[in-house]
This record gives sequence, C-alpha cells and structure tokens, in this order.
Amino acid sequence: MAKHLNVGIIGCGNISAAYMDLSSLFRNIEVVACADMDIKAAQARASEFGLRAETVDGLLASDDVDIIVNLTIPAAHYEISRQVVDAGKHVYSEKPFVLSVKEGKDLIKRAAKKGVRVGSAPDTFLGGAHQHARHLIDSGAIGGVTNGTAHVMSHGMEDWHPNPDFFFKPGAGPVLDIGPYYVTNLVQLIGPVKRVMAMSSTPSAQRTIGNGPRIGEKVNVETPTTIHALLEFHSGAIITLGTSWDVWQDGHNNMELYGEDGTLYVPDPNFFGGELALTKLGKDKKLPKFAHPLGVPNQKHKSGMMANYRTIGLADMAAAIMDERPHRCSHDLALHAVDVMTSVLKAGETGRSVNLSTTCERPAALTSADAKKLLVPQKKK
Repeated sequence: MAKHLNVGIIGCGNISAAYMDLSSLFRNIEVVACADMDIKAAQARASEFGLRAETVDGLLASDDVDIIVNLTIPAAHYEISRQVVDAGKHVYSEKPFVLSVKEGKDLIKRAAKKGVRVGSAPDTFLGGAHQHARHLIDSGAIGGVTNGTAHVMSHGMEDWHPNPDFFFKPGAGPVLDIGPYYVTNLVQLIGPVKRVMAMSSTPSAQRTIGNGPRIGEKVNVETPTTIHALLEFHSGAIITLGTSWDVWQDGHNNMELYGEDGTLYVPDPNFFGGELALTKLGKDKKLPKFAHPLGVPNQKHKSGMMANYRTIGLADMAAAIMDERPHRCSHDLALHAVDVMTSVLKAGETGRSVNLSTTCERPAALTSADAKKLLVPQKKK
C-alpha cells in the first residue's frame, strides 16, 4: 500500500503558498505539481517550492497526481472540482465548498460514480483549541448546549488585500468567506442545523482598496456585508450568528456556548489555536489538561507565535482514502455548511425563516493520538 498520495494544486494565488509550505508537516501527502489559468503564476510558485508547473488540463491528465486541491476563486469552485472529479481524481476544495446545494449534490453524485473522494476546507476545527472545546462539550463540562453567540466582525478585506474584488461579489461576503469557519465549528461541536432566520444590509455600495498597486481604486459591493442570523440546531440549541464587514471595532468574543451548567468561551475558529475559558454554575473553572499537537504554536506572525496546521484536512482525507475510513472534512459536512450559509443569505433577502434541506453527522473528533499519526515526527532539539 502507498505510504502517501501525490497532490496537485490548481490556483496559485495568495493561499497556495500556505498549502505548499505546510503540507510538509504531514507524512501522507506530497505536493508535486501546480497549475493556474495564468501559467506564469504557476511557474512562479513551482520555482518557489520546487514543484512542476502544469496547465490546468495538463494537471488533470497527470498520472502521478492522486488528489487535486482547488484553490480557485469561489465562483469557480464547482466548475473546477467537477473537472477534477470527471478526470477520475479526488478533489479537496478551499472554502466555500460550492455556492449552492444543487452544485454540491451534483458534485457528490459525480464523485460516487467515479469512485473518488470529495473534501473541503475549513480544517481549522481540527486544531487543538477546537478539539479541546469538543472534548469539553462531549464530556458534559457545561451540560447540554442550549444557546450561544458567534461573531465575525471587521471592517473588511479591502484594507489589506491587494485584489479584494471577489470578496464583495456574490459567493463571498462575510457569510460565505469567513462564515465557513464558524458554521463548520458549530456543527462539529453541537451537530447539524435545522432552520435559520436572518436580516441583512449593504451599507456601502463601494469599497476603496487600501493596499498594493491598486491602492485608491474603487470596488463595487454586490453582496450584503452585514448579516445577522439565528441558527436553530436539531439538538434544540439556538445560536446567534453576527457577521459584518462594516465594523471598525467590537468587543464580542468570537464564540460563546451556553450550557445547562456553564459557559464555554471558544477562540476564533479561523485559527487552530487560542485560549478557551470555562465557567461552571456561574463560577470560573480551571480547564482540565488537554495536550494536542495541533494546538502547539509553530509559526511566527506579527502578533507572535501561533498554531497553523493548514492542510491537516487534506492529510486526513489522504489517510482516510488509504485506510478506507470516512474523512473528517467531508463533502456532507461541507455541503451542510453551504446549505446553512446560503439559507442565511436567502432568509436575509426574503425576511422569512428557511428550513435546511441537508443534514450531516458530526465529524469524528481528532484525538491527540490521531493527529500524531498524521504528522511528520519532529526531531528533538
């Protein structure tokens, strides 16, 4: 049996460097090639990371590539993933998985016929902090979750991204761009969503690029940038989800889950690590020890060292293919997250509650032992 699966990447933009760099942390995947509609972009990334540059068609036809990672813009996710599946290869997509339930169901149906797997980011919910939160909830640390809040608040991407146009087009906005991290983490913590309600607005018709060679250019806003929603879960829990790119500063915790016996404060699901806090019957409680390799800071950022294990979802999918078990960043989980988010947008547009048409199982918890099996052993210093 193969010890690893070879990976090709389509889309050589900003996020591709993270996949190419961090994939080396995992023992069962090896990135061998990359492609882009702009061949010069593919050649630049290939030169930077010692890979083979391909055209998109060339990568799809490559015999030495088992899984293709789709890092194109959201509007192209379905079309590119469809081409990958039709070529008989496994596909792992960046978030959002697709932009409609219809697209997702078609992709899953095609994959089943071809006998290939479909997976999707985000994989941050597999990080040490969020697996710790999962352990606390599953062990009854706060009792059954009854309600909670989650907030995605900032002023928007135009301040730092040199080409932020796609963030403000249909298929993006705060719900579909950042929302996948929050919705996916909520589902892995408390289960699938049953129904949603929402209100939305678009306060600014244009945004001004604040960084890079296009600084000062205007970008048209074609999707709501403030959406506040209520998510009703099958478990009975009700979560308030606030998403906005019209906020200069806020004081909300990223995620607070209120249980029958206490409260759990969960760090930003956009990241693998972070600090949790727990109260029990109104009193602060010391968190039990929970060592997890995907919570260990491993990368230096402006704010200091932080845990970044992007591609763990891809590595788990590769291992699952070889072990013939379900992978955690599954198409069912990704499709349900898309259903939640698009239903939130529909509810905001129509002013009516929307019942979800999909459901899913909670992905298996990623224990410390599970994570260690996926990681390349680190040499002792």
